[in-house]
Amino acid sequence: MVIERIDEQLPGAILDRHAFRGDQTIVVGRERLLEVVDFIYREGFQQLMDVTAVDGGQRDPRFDVVYHLLNLASQERLRLKVRVADQESVPSLTARFKSADWSEREVADMFGIPFDGHPDPRRLLMWEDYPGHPLRKDYPLDGGDAFCSQDIGVSYAPDARSLNG
Repeated sequence: MVIERIDEQLPGAILDRHAFRGDQTIVVGRERLLEVVDFIYREGFQQLMDVTAVDGGQRDPRFDVVYHLLNLASQERLRLKVRVADQESVPSLTARFKSADWSEREVADMFGIPFDGHPDPRRLLMWEDYPGHPLRKDYPLDGGDAFCSQDIGVSYAPDARSLNG
């Protein structure tokens, strides 16, 4: 199993691990992300299926950046997580996986997690001067109409009822 080989070749790189219904998950530090990804790439995990994030709210560190990898030969799947605090960046995987390009842009846009070394860090879904990151847990759900927020002079209403009169 690849996790045991990571332990042998990169001692201390895995901070935590768990399995659920046959899917393996490992947590690595962001300072060792590229080293671990290079190793598992050589082990056959050459398909990056997805990059996403989880906002832990009040948890410290707040975010998990989650990578889903697939070994095409063995069909083994591996979930890799990197925990980051608010305003911390994560190394970009675009040099290793071309599929990381838009996925990392989406995570940066929706969660506000920057990726160091990303070749095109523009927002993907929201416009460039949009003031927030909609998938953060502290994003106001009752913030009114985001498309007319510049016209009314407020970006978010602390209480949606105040907009309705």
